[in-house]
Amino acid sequence: MKQVILYSALIALSFSSCNTLDLNPLSEGSSETWYTNEDEIQMSVIRLFHQDFWKDVQFVGDQDLKDEYTDNFTRRTSLTAITNATINGQSSFVTSLWKRAYKNIAAANLIISNIQRTEGIMSEEKIAMYRANARFSRACMYGKLIFLYGDVPYYTENIDIDDFYSLGRTPKLQILEEIYKDFDYAIENLPVSYNSNSYQFATKGAAYAMKARVALYMGNYAIARDAANSCINLGKYELYPDYEKLFYPETKNSVETIFCTPRAVEQKIIFPDYVLRCQISRIIGGWNNGGPSWDLFCSYLCTDGLPIDESPLFDPHNPFRNRDPRLKATMAEFGSEYLGLIYQPHPDSLQVLNVKTGEFVENKDSRGVDQYASYNGLIAKKGMNESCLSYQVDPDNIVMRYADVLLMYAESKIELNEIDQSVLNVMNQVRARAYANESSYPVISTTDQNELRKILRIERRMEFAWEGTRYEDIIRWRLAEKVLNTPMYGMLDPESLRENVVNKGGWFFPEIPPIDEDGTVDFSGMYNKGLVKLLTNRKFDAPKQYLWPIPTTEILINSNMTQNDGY
Repeated sequence: MKQVILYSALIALSFSSCNTLDLNPLSEGSSETWYTNEDEIQMSVIRLFHQDFWKDVQFVGDQDLKDEYTDNFTRRTSLTAITNATINGQSSFVTSLWKRAYKNIAAANLIISNIQRTEGIMSEEKIAMYRANARFSRACMYGKLIFLYGDVPYYTENIDIDDFYSLGRTPKLQILEEIYKDFDYAIENLPVSYNSNSYQFATKGAAYAMKARVALYMGNYAIARDAANSCINLGKYELYPDYEKLFYPETKNSVETIFCTPRAVEQKIIFPDYVLRCQISRIIGGWNNGGPSWDLFCSYLCTDGLPIDESPLFDPHNPFRNRDPRLKATMAEFGSEYLGLIYQPHPDSLQVLNVKTGEFVENKDSRGVDQYASYNGLIAKKGMNESCLSYQVDPDNIVMRYADVLLMYAESKIELNEIDQSVLNVMNQVRARAYANESSYPVISTTDQNELRKILRIERRMEFAWEGTRYEDIIRWRLAEKVLNTPMYGMLDPESLRENVVNKGGWFFPEIPPIDEDGTVDFSGMYNKGLVKLLTNRKFDAPKQYLWPIPTTEILINSNMTQNDGY
């Protein structure tokens, strides 16, 4: 959905019921007097695509910090309710996501139920287009709900609050069939693109792509394959040529973006200051207190297409060298310029160069200077450039991009064991783009199902790191109980690091850690030798945590609502 939505009074538009006297204030919109012309329908549909409704499941409460619920992330020694297995029906993200999804569904249902008021005012084609946008949004919300919570209340009519709080849980597979119907209606009635430059809504491509995502997450591989293939065959999208610049704040509505919700500095809808500070180095006022894990760092293949424990190209003392280019686009390389300064976490690098001034400054990104610098030496840089130092940036919130569609198509075909040249083609397209500035890239050529499945999963992790898809992936692949029941490691404290690692020529990694077939890295050997530090132990309670709990408030106020097992 390429769009530049006009955020103004629309953001404040509410869909409240009438007051006790059944009087509708003439100065305010209400469900009794609204939905009577195209402007009102238009504003209502725009509201469905406000970014508050399209936050990833990884977001902690209302903070846009991605991947924190997964093995991609390390925040010093802190864990989340997901990664320490304390999630319950009162967890803030559990209740807030539920509320946001149902608020969107309620708004969509109001549009669908009332749009017939515009018959004779709008053409049938326009009515169908607006209705399709509402059904698209509703389908996406229900898709998110059944993935996270399982069986949930399902309704498609405009109902009052009392009726809602008497609804029981509808089986998720029954809801899934209705979700597909909504997507199919959207596919039939949405355009491939819009003529207006002022704002746009969902498109046919977005409906195909989101249908593919929901189907893939629910294990319906044939449906996912067909939807992804239909999106590809539209010929509307392509991979943006520069992987690193794709995520910069200045890159708007790229050729790769299929569905996004835009931000706008002038409307004070910006990328969260909190996340920027986590990714900005401590030298220039950032926190760098949460960033990529060593698990993620080790997942990036070498330039020969092999993992670091198999490739002769990997040098543990120069760990960024000979690696997939997406690594340097996602994390700041040691000794390289990052946001105008040299990033160097080495404990003996007490000063670093300010590239702009040519002067050396105190290196607060080294634990030799600042005890709260990154505990594992890594800092995230994906989507960051010097414009982010203003803390007032508005990159598009990309919900779906073309690379995801290509890899969803490949994964569906692999799981169906329909491996043909098209599978290799789409996977190689994604990998080749990463190596766009290189003379060659490691071509994927195997047709073995197990090997391709492994490569596909690694490819997704490298391609979408820090974009919020890792949580869904480890849940649907049933890997969470493995990768989230492993310790989180980091560097030794400065004096021990110098004595046991640096002075013995062991910086950065003293040894090459082994990696198993699921991409799980084992640092226990180095830990047992006193070469790395145990930061904390992650915990995932399976099978319980493969579903989130129903919010406690819903259980308390609705006698027909039941809780998921184990909560």
